[in-house]
Amino acid sequence: MPTVRVAAALALAALATAARAADPIVVKLGTLAPSGSAWHEILNDLGRRWREVSGGAVVLKVYAGGTQGSEGDMIRKLRVGQLQAVAITNVGMNDVTAEPKGLSLPLLFATDREADCTLAALGPELDAALLRRNYVVLHWSSLGAMHVFCTASRTRPADMAGAKLFAQDGDPEANDAWRAAGFRPVVLSSTDMLPALQTGMIDCLPNVPIYVLTTRLYEKARHMMDLPWGHLFGATIVRRDVWEKIPEGLRPKLREAARETGRAADAELRRLTADALEVMRKKGLEVDRADPAPWRELVAALHPKLRGTVVPAPFFDRLMAARSSCAASAATPAH
Repeated sequence: MPTVRVAAALALAALATAARAADPIVVKLGTLAPSGSAWHEILNDLGRRWREVSGGAVVLKVYAGGTQGSEGDMIRKLRVGQLQAVAITNVGMNDVTAEPKGLSLPLLFATDREADCTLAALGPELDAALLRRNYVVLHWSSLGAMHVFCTASRTRPADMAGAKLFAQDGDPEANDAWRAAGFRPVVLSSTDMLPALQTGMIDCLPNVPIYVLTTRLYEKARHMMDLPWGHLFGATIVRRDVWEKIPEGLRPKLREAARETGRAADAELRRLTADALEVMRKKGLEVDRADPAPWRELVAALHPKLRGTVVPAPFFDRLMAARSSCAASAATPAH
């Protein structure tokens, strides 16, 4: 009898193990992308592709619209396992590692081409920095040029000095640098931008046009400086331990699906950015001309304060070298 009971227990254990092995791996992904937006649909499409590629073994659940909190909140949930993945901006990655936000330094890139070239050059280094902190990058995406949107026309550094400027929480060194330059950064969660505009807590915010349109921020911030302020990038990252639970042979297929989705997103978002600006103009957005010279002078003076405090000095130097190389390459005529 004991032998029968032991055999039965072993059989039940084997069945339970088989059942667990058959359960899909669920990856809960958080993002600020507004529900129903192009970004949200692109992530939903990635979920459909993962289900198809894996035969239902990997399920991606997307929680959009900031339902999981700010990017800092989502990183905290990622750390404790409440989320397994996030699709966030390079600025939001500051809570993981400081290097990626260097790509969004003001006036760093003159064109999207320069920005894409620099990301391609430094992408492997950024991937390695995140992997050291146990996060796997599935893909990078270019979200385009940010502009400064304000409640009144502000086109010169002297105009902006009196404005209350939205500043991302979790980056005190950058905010100290802006204060030293005479700005008035107001530290908030990105999910609080609209109510902060409505109540007068902030006067200005830097962001990409499509986000300003989809979140209706332009209804209060009706003036946009025509000078591209900086470039914003995004990435989908997943916890390393969760990624390594996925069968090894399946991972390259899932990563390639993510990269294809990222490439499609880049093309679609650039088209939508032009559309977003046109829609906002028709709804009353004023595009104000700005002389870039005083702004470039201001930013150049800030670089010594940013190097080594906001962006690690070795990466800052490699970033500047890569940017210069990409700019020179773009300026060289094709033969």
